[in-house]
Amino acid sequence: MMRLRFSLLIFFIAAIAFNGRSIAQQKLSLTVDQAVDIGLKNSKALHLSLMKLKYLEAKLSEVNAARLPSIKLSAAYRRLSNVPTSTISTPFGNFEVQPTILDNYTSQLTIFQPLFLGFRLSSSSDIAEQTAKASNEDYNKDRSDLIFNVKNAYWSLFKAAQMKNVMDETVDQAKAHVADAKNLLNAGMLTKNDLLKLEVQLSDLMFKQVDADNAVKLANVVLNSVLCIPLDTQIEIASSTQFDSQDYDALDKLIDEAVQKRPEIKSADHRIKASEAGVTMAQSSWYPQISLVGDYYYNRPNQRIFPAKDGFRGTWDAGVNVSLNIWDWLTTAHQTEQAETQLSQSLDARGIMKDNITLEVTQNYLNFEQAKKKIEISEFGVKQAEENMRVTEDKFKSGMALSSEVVDTETALSTAKLNQTNSKVDYELAKARLDKSIGK
Repeated sequence: MMRLRFSLLIFFIAAIAFNGRSIAQQKLSLTVDQAVDIGLKNSKALHLSLMKLKYLEAKLSEVNAARLPSIKLSAAYRRLSNVPTSTISTPFGNFEVQPTILDNYTSQLTIFQPLFLGFRLSSSSDIAEQTAKASNEDYNKDRSDLIFNVKNAYWSLFKAAQMKNVMDETVDQAKAHVADAKNLLNAGMLTKNDLLKLEVQLSDLMFKQVDADNAVKLANVVLNSVLCIPLDTQIEIASSTQFDSQDYDALDKLIDEAVQKRPEIKSADHRIKASEAGVTMAQSSWYPQISLVGDYYYNRPNQRIFPAKDGFRGTWDAGVNVSLNIWDWLTTAHQTEQAETQLSQSLDARGIMKDNITLEVTQNYLNFEQAKKKIEISEFGVKQAEENMRVTEDKFKSGMALSSEVVDTETALSTAKLNQTNSKVDYELAKARLDKSIGK
């Protein structure tokens, strides 16, 4: 009975371990669009950027609230020490002037409304608003960068898998050639040295096959990391490269489009506006500060009422506060100068950003045109290499070609197929880079 229980326990533990392993090694078949959706959903960096945006939007609401009337209520209780009662002596007797009230209750309701603070409040609101808009564009940029990173990792895995397939086919061909060479050697139509050349070629290809297999695993891990999913998840590529020969506008139009659409430029424009509002806010101390204030008191005793009585009485006051900074040792001037230098920095940063975007669009445009031409060349190269391999194989089986010729044609065909795979993936990535650089 104990052995049965122990066996069941071992079986149960093994089942849990196997189930956990199967869950950990989950397999996913993903198109590139599905991979992008998962990356956008799981990205911690993108969520961090979104939280920065939410923080600045809340900050904007806080700043705007300062422009509205504020109402504050305060209350207090104090127990006073006992003191002699104040009296006045007259011919008619002594009269109590101020009774001693030991329990004091105070409550005050204050309404405050700023009327004019030298454009400080409006400038603060403009700064907060433009900063929030700049953060929104930063979020759009981070989102665009993430989409490209997912696509880059996805197509890199596709590229590695295709290269492995090419290498597997080449190894299979090399094995078949070695088998043919052994038959020819037995028939006396081939020398031992020719067979050794093919076997050395096969050994080298198998060595490269191991590297290709490891490249697929590494590319899979990189894609999993970008998608923020378990690193041991097996990704099956469900999309394929599509050579649609897409055409774009002229380069100068693409540059103009990038300057108008890129979130970095929009963010820089909002920061320039925020800096302009910062100059106005720095100058606010030159102006008078005017505000409206009103108070309502409900105290026991109320000090404004004479003689004091031990009871709650209400009084109020209202008025306008005006203050003007007469002399502050040029503090306002220095603050204004600081704000103006920050504005100049924002303008310079936008100019630098525009130059960088112009260079980036130009480079990506040229790379895209190059990738498009390489696809046509690589497809023609594969056709030539396959025909060359077919002819060489026929000659080799007939004993009319040397093993070195077979090795050369195998290498040429493998290189041609790898070039075709590289050109197709490079085209997809070049198109993605160009779309990203023009703000699509």
